[in-house]
Amino acid sequence: MKRIILFVFAFLIFISCKKSYHPREINFISIKEYKLDSTSIRAIQIIDKEHVAYASENGQIGFFGKEEKPILMPKYKDSITPNFRSIAFNGNNYFVLSIGNPALLYKVSEEKVSLVYSENNEKVFYDSMHFFDDNQHGIAVGDPTEDCASILVTNNSGENWYKLSCENLPKFEENEVFFAASNTNIKTIGSTVWIASGGKKARILKSEDYGHSWQIFTTPIIQGDASKGIYSIDFADKKNGIIIGGDYSKPSENIANKAITKDGGKTWTLIANNQNPNYKSCLQYVPNTNGKEIFAVGKTGVSYSNDGGFSWKEVSNDSYYAIQFVDRNTAWLSGNNKIGKLNLK
Repeated sequence: MKRIILFVFAFLIFISCKKSYHPREINFISIKEYKLDSTSIRAIQIIDKEHVAYASENGQIGFFGKEEKPILMPKYKDSITPNFRSIAFNGNNYFVLSIGNPALLYKVSEEKVSLVYSENNEKVFYDSMHFFDDNQHGIAVGDPTEDCASILVTNNSGENWYKLSCENLPKFEENEVFFAASNTNIKTIGSTVWIASGGKKARILKSEDYGHSWQIFTTPIIQGDASKGIYSIDFADKKNGIIIGGDYSKPSENIANKAITKDGGKTWTLIANNQNPNYKSCLQYVPNTNGKEIFAVGKTGVSYSNDGGFSWKEVSNDSYYAIQFVDRNTAWLSGNNKIGKLNLK
C-alpha cells in the first residue's frame, strides 16, 4: 500500500512540475556567423551541437563542422545544376531534392551519390522533404502539375519514391502552391504529417497514415496572391501546432500571418494579429519547453515567444531563412552565404 501511495505522490509531483514550467525571458541573442561564399542555403539538417548538414542553390551538399569538403552534385545531363531547397536524413543516408524542371532527388551515402527519382514537367517545383519517425517512410511535396498537390512518398527508406495520384488527394484551387523557403512547410509526428500551402489559398493538408488518406483544412492566414500564405509549420505535439508566413512581397506587414491550433490542425486561430513578428520563412518550437518557447526567423530578423506565440520579442535583426534546434539551448541557422549557430546558454 505504501508503495502505491509513494508512486501516486511521485506521479503528482511530475505532473505538477510539468505544468509549472517557467519559460525563459530572452530579450537578445547573439548568433555566431560562418560565411560560405556564393551560396544560398534554405535547407539544413542538424547532426549534433557541432555539426550540421545543408543543401544549397548551387547544387552543393555540405557538412559544416566536419573536415569533409562539400559534395558538389554532377550536372544533370552535363548542363543542369540542381537547385536544392530540401534535405532529409533517415538515420543512414541523406536525400536532397531540387526545385524546377526536371525534379532531381538524390540519395547521398558514404559510398556514392545516386539519382533515385526524377520528374519532367514544365510545372514541376518541389519545395520540401522529410522522413517520418520510423525512418522508413518519407514524403516530399511540390506545386501542382495537375489539380492536386505533387506528393512523393517512400516506404523503404528512400530507395524508391513514387508520386501519389490526384484521385487520392484533395483538390487544389488554381494558383494554390507551396513555398520552398526553409524546408519547413512539412511537419511529421509518428505516422502523421501536416503540409501547409499558400498563394490562392492558405490551407493545411493532413494525413495520419503516412499519406494513404488525406484531409484538408482552411486557415485564416493571409492569402489570395502568389506571395501570400503559410511558409512554415510546426507542432509541439499531435494537438498543438503553429503556422507562420505572411506576404513575401511586403515583409514589414504583420496582418494575419500567425495562427495556432489546439485540435491537431482542424481549426486555426490568429494570434498576435497586427503585431510583430512580420513576415517569417521559418518557425520552430524549442525542444522541452512544453510548447511555450518558439523562434521565428526570416529576412526581417529573429523573433522569440515564451507564451506559445501570443506575444513576441525581436531578439536579433540578423537575416536567416531557416532554424533548427539540436536541444533546448542550441540551434543551427542558414541564410544567404552563411550558416549560423545559436547558443542560449
